[in-house]
This record gives sequence, C-alpha cells and structure tokens, in this order.
Amino acid sequence: MSNADHALPGAPGSAAHEPDLHIVTPLLRSTSYSQRLGRSVWFKMEALQPPGSFKARGIGHACRVHKARGAKHFVCSSGGNAGIAVAYSGRLLGVPVTVVVPESTSAAARERIRMEGAELIVHGRTWSEANDHALSLMQQDYAFIHPFDDPLLWEGHATMIDEVAATGVKPGAVVLSVGGGGLLCGVLAGLHRNGWGDVPVIAAETVGADSYAASLAAGAPVELPAVTSIATSLGAKRPCDKAVEWSTRHPIVSQVVSDKAAVSACLRFLAEHRIVVEPACGAALAALEQRPAAVMAATDVLVIVCGGAGATAEQLQAWGCEG
Repeated sequence: MSNADHALPGAPGSAAHEPDLHIVTPLLRSTSYSQRLGRSVWFKMEALQPPGSFKARGIGHACRVHKARGAKHFVCSSGGNAGIAVAYSGRLLGVPVTVVVPESTSAAARERIRMEGAELIVHGRTWSEANDHALSLMQQDYAFIHPFDDPLLWEGHATMIDEVAATGVKPGAVVLSVGGGGLLCGVLAGLHRNGWGDVPVIAAETVGADSYAASLAAGAPVELPAVTSIATSLGAKRPCDKAVEWSTRHPIVSQVVSDKAAVSACLRFLAEHRIVVEPACGAALAALEQRPAAVMAATDVLVIVCGGAGATAEQLQAWGCEG
C-alpha cells in the first residue's frame, strides 16, 4: 500500500464514503534551525502531502465540492503543483482531469501529472497563457480548478493552521512563500479563525517572481512584465486581489531573496532534514535564514514547508553549482 494511493486516517473534512485527499502533516521542531536562530523553529511539513505540496488541501476541498455539485470533469491551469494536486484528487474521486501547464513547468512535475492519469497539455510560455487556454476548454458539467484564486482553496489551506493550533503551539511569526497568494490567503484565514490575528506573516518571494512585493509597495495588485526566477511555482505575474487586500488588515512583511539563496536553502534543508523541496519553497527557508525582525522578535517561529514536485536533488545540485 503506497502513500500515494491511501492518505493517512484522520484527515479532517472527508466524507465516509470517499478517500481523504490530504493528510494531517507533522509539526516538527527543528533542532538545527532552532539552535542556529536562537529560538524554536517549527516546520509544518506540507511537503509530505501525497501529491507533494500543500495544494492537496485547498484543491482537494475544491474538487470534492465541485464533484458534489455535479462536475464530471476537472480542468486546471498550473505551473506544476496545482496540476499534480488536481490530477491526484480527480483520480481518487473518479473524475477525469485535464491540466494545462506552460513550457516552463519542469519535466518532473509533468511526469507526476501524467502518472496520476490526467491529460496533460503544454501551452504557452507563461502560466497566464496556459490559464487562458485552460479556460477555453471549459464545457458544460466541467469545473475549473484555479490554482490559487478561489475561496474554496483558502478554506482548505486554512486547515494547516487548525492543525498547528491543535498542538498547543502558538507561533510568534509565520514564514511562507507567496506566488499567486493562495497559500497566504489560506494561512491568514486560519490564523484569524483561531484568534491569531496578531501573528505577523513574512511573505517570501524570489527576485524575478516578486509580484507580491511590488503589489505591497504600490498598494494595489501589480503585474510583472515577465517571470525570470527559476522558482517557476511562484510564477504568477500578478497576485490575487484578496492577498493584497489582506495586507490592509494583517501585519505582513515582504521578504525577497535571490534564486541562489533559495536553492542554497533547499540544499541545507535536504542535508539537515533529508527532504527535497523546490526553490519556491526554498524562498521561505531562505527568508528565515535572513533573520527578519519579526522572526527575531518571536520565541516560536512557524515555517510552512510547502513542498513541491518541481525539482529533484540532482537539479538542486546543478542549480547550486551554477550559482
């Protein structure tokens, strides 16, 4: 019995007659990171979700809801991780899936989508071009699963904070990566529904995929002319409106790191915790290592290890050598 076929028991929100689409992930206190930073660093290990990333939560929830509403086919546009999660969810729910990815999506992510049994279409140079094509495929009884801009996703992603709260650990700061803003919106929703509206969030991005930092500086959503970072999972040229709106009512600090720093952080995480994550996740780990003020003011720091299937250990090593 493989973990890819059967999620662990006890995942919240599942119907008795259908499989769980995400697992309750471990909350681990990292000895090495805690000693290095001089405070307790807690990792929420979303990289251990069966599809490889936190996307299993919100996307699984959305797929289940759309199936209950009568959807006969799921269509998704994705830089990789969302597509894998939709393909995985569709397989377990018995619903056919079509995933459209841009040319920048890694070979590893494409193979994972195919392995889950979905139809894979490669279209366009950017996610926005893939998204336009995906929307053109919609038919009656189809459900479009957006990779980040959907309240159903945010509701599902928020469950990771519910799980943290259930352990009795209240962080003094949360560090996470931001692409289109789906993870950010979900974590913020989770913080507020657990009464943690005072906990600052460090929103990490890489140079060349930093549309959220640009949007915070402008006070409104900003669209980048192009995404030039290797962290292609952060490749939304514009964050969702809700992610920017949250900054008006919650303490959010932008932290932009280099691709090199993100890759180095992935390699350190691999060496110390024996788990491969992609550069998009490495952005949060690199931001943590830069010791922003909100992190250094906290006794307990929560880092969302969002995961990702867009990189292999060999690719990380190659990127590290290029740096």
